[in-house]
Amino acid sequence: MKTIERVRAVIADALYADLDKVTPTAILMADLGAESIDFLDIMFRLEKEFNIRLPRGEIEQKARGRLSDAEFAVEGRITDAGLGNLRAMMPEVPAAAFKANLHLREIPTLFTVGTFARMVQEQLDLEAGVNVSATADTAVPLS
Repeated sequence: MKTIERVRAVIADALYADLDKVTPTAILMADLGAESIDFLDIMFRLEKEFNIRLPRGEIEQKARGRLSDAEFAVEGRITDAGLGNLRAMMPEVPAAAFKANLHLREIPTLFTVGTFARMVQEQLDLEAGVNVSATADTAVPLS
């Protein structure tokens, strides 16, 4: 079974959602009714399912890249440079979702099922010694 299918099954189970609704492009909060506390449960379940450790805060840390705190966000609002980095880190999320003045605490509202599949696949690749940020197994069309 492909990574994306396993991730979909884990998320559907965690959110008591119909698997048909847990598509790669489904936004966890807006489309599937997830709350922030659900992310911890989903991460725990994914770690167990794939026998991996998912670093907490990974997306924000990678999106910061070489930007200083002040270059990434001002008064909790992500700067244009920060949004560009965040968009690059989350290619599975439609570009329109990265709106101006996005607050740091709003980053989880962007997470899709594909976001979790990509994170899992990256961790699997890392643990296997593969230097690939995404694979065809987890690629999600942006349409």
